[in-house]
Amino acid sequence: MSETTTLTPADLATVTAFADLPEATLQWLLDHGHTRAAVNGEVLFEPGSPAELMTAIIRGGVQFYAVKGAQRDPVFRVEAGQVTGVLPYSRLRVIGGQAVAVGDSLFYHLHRDQFPALEQASPELTQRLVAVMNDRSRDQVRNQERDDKLRALGKLSAGLAHELNNPAAAIARAAQALAQRAAVKPQLLQDLLEKCSDPAALRSFAALAVPVAKSAKPAPHLSPMQQSQREDELADWLTDHGVADAYRLAPGLLETGLTEDILGAAAEVLPPAARPAAFAWLECQQSTLQLVHDVQEAGARISKLVADVKTYSHMDRAGGFEMLTVTTGLDSTLNMLGFQLRQKNVRLTRDYAPDLPPIRGQVSSLNQVWTNLIDNAVDALPPEGGELTLRTRQEEEFVRVFLVDNGSGIPPEVLPHIFEPFYTTKQAGDGSGLGLDIAQRIIRQHDGRLEVASRPGHTEFCAWLPVAKPLA
Repeated sequence: MSETTTLTPADLATVTAFADLPEATLQWLLDHGHTRAAVNGEVLFEPGSPAELMTAIIRGGVQFYAVKGAQRDPVFRVEAGQVTGVLPYSRLRVIGGQAVAVGDSLFYHLHRDQFPALEQASPELTQRLVAVMNDRSRDQVRNQERDDKLRALGKLSAGLAHELNNPAAAIARAAQALAQRAAVKPQLLQDLLEKCSDPAALRSFAALAVPVAKSAKPAPHLSPMQQSQREDELADWLTDHGVADAYRLAPGLLETGLTEDILGAAAEVLPPAARPAAFAWLECQQSTLQLVHDVQEAGARISKLVADVKTYSHMDRAGGFEMLTVTTGLDSTLNMLGFQLRQKNVRLTRDYAPDLPPIRGQVSSLNQVWTNLIDNAVDALPPEGGELTLRTRQEEEFVRVFLVDNGSGIPPEVLPHIFEPFYTTKQAGDGSGLGLDIAQRIIRQHDGRLEVASRPGHTEFCAWLPVAKPLA
């Protein structure tokens, strides 16, 4: 339970920011502020509380937590002798986390309404407090950049695991099916040779059927009922030609483009008794080739994902500025976020201008910007999905990158503050308000600028990046 305790100028002087101040200044602080005592574990501030007080810790400490739902994670701790809370010229208006007293604590509070008078009473202390705020802001921005990267890594890792699982599972299924076909192929060949020992006839059959199957155009997309009907028709045709397991062979033959007409023409070179064995061997051969093709496609998909990871993370190059193609970074970011986009049924449009000139930039930093903007856009879209457009254009000496979504839009009263640090419209604990500030700073580090325009149903971020100049 908190209580009021009387402080002396000597007590305030134990705070680093107040050390060596004239006693008149310390007395001014005592006259215009108030004190608070708290026991260990007492909650001082909750998420969403107004940010109104500068707090100097005389005794004990404060542990800050990030709160999301029922989860509470420690963020940082402020010890005795330090200043926390709102400081002069701070834009912080809402407490983002929970603050809890550590040990039996004693605090000095000064309301932010007193800051103008403080500046008149002690410009020196105001400068000290502003320096503390700047140091704190730099540390928080660095921590936020690290946390943003870790959160992005978590999202991307989950999506990447899902993306890799699909081709890996396809390879496993195809490998199992290939093993089964490899085991039966010798027997199928033996059966065929027993029914037809004429090498010339077998060569003619293979020459007619196999190349046709390879070059056959894919069948038009059929509904499950239409597909089942086609399989039944081919199975009936095969049965009429003496094939005992016609319903097992029909799907594989149709999948590789082999129809009754093609099979009938190829089988004409064989004795009727050899045709069932020939059809069985042909289905196994063509299914094997199709499975090999499936493995190749799945392997290529995995290779593409690995290449996207390398491009996105910049792991195979140095971390400095270099000549870049903007669309390469955009595509690798979209590919890394592909699972997230599909989860929300986002309709994606890539409207890239041809022959864009290169820019000079840092891949990992720019990809952080694209990730942040795309992630925010997806959050703004309705649960059933929406539209996301990435557009690139050249305008004189700049490459412009547009990211447009058709979500609810940014309210007019929020729009002027969208790039301010610590400004957020998300629930307390869900956002720090630093994501767009960091994105703006990264674009400025590239000698560009980041703009936003929004109305209901249309939000557009535009990054201006200068065209790379030739090195002298």
